[in-house]
Amino acid sequence: MATASSLEPALSVRQVLSLDRVLAGEPEVVAGAGNLDRPVRWVHVAEAADVGVMLTGGEMVLTTGVLLAGNPDAQAEYIRSLHRAEAAAVVLGLGRAFPTPPEVMRRAAERCGLPMVVLHRPFPFAELTEEVQSRLVRSKFAAVSLSEAVRTALTGLITTGAPLQRMLDEIAGHAACPVVVTNLAHRVLATAGERSAVDDVLRDWERIARQAGGSEGDGWVRAELGGRGERWGRIVLCGYRGDAATGRLLADRAAEALVLHRMLGGSVHTWEEESAQSLLTDLVSGVVPARQLLPRARAAGLPVNRRTFVPLVVRDGDPAQLDRVLRLLGLPGLVAEVADGATAVLLSLARDQDAETLAAHFATRLRTESGAPGTVVAAADPRTVWDDVPAGLREAQHVAAAVAENSAALDLPAVVRLRDVHLRGLVRLLRDDPHVQSFAERELDGLLCGRDAESELLPVLRTYLATGRNKSRTAQLHHVSRPALYRRLEAIQARLGVDLDDFEQAASVHIALLAHDAQQG
Repeated sequence: MATASSLEPALSVRQVLSLDRVLAGEPEVVAGAGNLDRPVRWVHVAEAADVGVMLTGGEMVLTTGVLLAGNPDAQAEYIRSLHRAEAAAVVLGLGRAFPTPPEVMRRAAERCGLPMVVLHRPFPFAELTEEVQSRLVRSKFAAVSLSEAVRTALTGLITTGAPLQRMLDEIAGHAACPVVVTNLAHRVLATAGERSAVDDVLRDWERIARQAGGSEGDGWVRAELGGRGERWGRIVLCGYRGDAATGRLLADRAAEALVLHRMLGGSVHTWEEESAQSLLTDLVSGVVPARQLLPRARAAGLPVNRRTFVPLVVRDGDPAQLDRVLRLLGLPGLVAEVADGATAVLLSLARDQDAETLAAHFATRLRTESGAPGTVVAAADPRTVWDDVPAGLREAQHVAAAVAENSAALDLPAVVRLRDVHLRGLVRLLRDDPHVQSFAERELDGLLCGRDAESELLPVLRTYLATGRNKSRTAQLHHVSRPALYRRLEAIQARLGVDLDDFEQAASVHIALLAHDAQQG
């Protein structure tokens, strides 16, 4: 966390030397040229030989050196005292005392790395101090205003229960650069900013993560996230182009708000869960091309190079429990709820690992850990190309939904694939096809248009076909007598204009009913 003094606005030595009033004095850097980006916190005019004791650090000292002329030892000590006081630079006005740059002072400044500038033309120091001080005051006022604006905006979002992403979007708007939130392992939990700029950052995240964890520079500004003596993450402004002190101030204000947001528990999910959910939801939806999501997946800690991806979906699964099973088995992957009652698991396996065996091992362990022996894990065939992952996740979703509709009537393995749900699975995949929808409406029109369709006849038809046209079983499940069931079946056949004893006609109605149920689901 930055200290109060480090948050004070500053100009660099280079920026001061570029001011029009300074350029009029024809400045020349004679030593310490490599340190011109040092911040200038204040400008101090002093002729005293022991000026170092009056400084607190960060000052640009202006002098004519009148008290140093003719005394090489005093000149060298003068520079050393400025260095000890951590002065930003020394500016010497050439004139009677020093008509040319003094070599003793120049050599001493070069050894210390202290920027030393000489002015070849007479220059009123008062103009420079006035110019720099006014700029610093304006900068400080702007920094304070920005700090309060950010604090007010973020506090308002917290009080209205805004999600993490909305908070980060606000921060990125003020910072005008990509913003990244990570855990302590540098895994990306959330991002904000212009999409192309964020993608550029994530594409090279391994290098940036190392940089963000060390010293700041080149606009990478970080602030730690944590509370009650424990750190759990950090926020990074990536490539901030404003004043460095203002960037640190902005990062600190953002960190304060994010810590408060997390402590108040504005979401039932952790940030890690929200990150996985956002990524997997985007993959399933197909709104964002898979190729564009690859940097996010890599930055989130998912191995993606030369891997086999296994898309899984568990109905009524607890994401936290599924994640725990992955950790117990040492399987890398992402877990998130992607729809009501459907939790997706994307495994990332090495190419030489047996994907089907490990998926089955995961399903078996999940049943043991959850205490629910009937838990069914739906899966798509393994994918070796990242671009094929979204289709695999959607296929696993379809399989899970098909199983959920009539799991009791199906003899299923621990890991269910499309081939295990047969016709029901095919219909689930094709349910959005207009031709299939039209077929279902046409075949079932006689029942769907009736007022008692859903209350009586349609459920009877559904059970009759699901039991393989077993009349005794259907009557038993609907708690009606055989004669009553016969009357209902006759009514169904009359409305549909079909003979349910004819296999082809019964199969056609059955497929239409499966399509209708899939569309309703």
